[in-house]
Amino acid sequence: GRVLDFLRRRGQLDSTLVIYMGDNGFAFGDHGLIDKRTAYEESMRVPMLARCPELFGGGKTVTEAVANLDIMPTVLEAAGVKAPAGIDGASMLPVLQGKPGNWRKEFLYEYYLERNYPQTPTIHALRGERYKYIHCHGIWDIDELYDLQSDPLETNNLIFSEEHQPLIRQMNARLFEILKDTGGMQIPLYPDSGGQQNLRNPSKPGNAGFPPQLIRNRRPR
Repeated sequence: GRVLDFLRRRGQLDSTLVIYMGDNGFAFGDHGLIDKRTAYEESMRVPMLARCPELFGGGKTVTEAVANLDIMPTVLEAAGVKAPAGIDGASMLPVLQGKPGNWRKEFLYEYYLERNYPQTPTIHALRGERYKYIHCHGIWDIDELYDLQSDPLETNNLIFSEEHQPLIRQMNARLFEILKDTGGMQIPLYPDSGGQQNLRNPSKPGNAGFPPQLIRNRRPR
């Protein structure tokens, strides 16, 4: 409020680009989890508000997927400065102006295991306009596919759906294509630091069982 009041007193409020956003989302019991390190919507989405009537008017909601890596090129374009080549983000001014053009239809989510927080493995995800594919690494677990249109709370994992197998293979291939193009095929290793969140509560439920699709049925001899 003090920033906006200062700009208003100087007569610069409507010509100043102000962006207000959060750091990260956080699950409070969603999916039975409490954390920020998963690829579910509660974790990967953050609120963001932008104001600059001289550039793009106001009073509208943007439905296109914008990301925090778009902030820097957006601010540079608003200031009349060209963004450096080779960056992952893009200026979202055309999106804010209602002229998205060839705006992204997907984006990559990356999280690399931190030894301090062993409950979350290395996770990569490809988040499209309708579907999200989640791929775990370094843990014996199943991948996930969600239809964000019909299942916005991500409660029905379609990874074993026969109907969606072609889409799963396509999104898997696209995920690793992006990782290869962006130098993401090397997993970082960090030195130990700080405490570890690895204590168990014996009064709580134990590990979940394997889904039936992962149980091998052996024939009796």
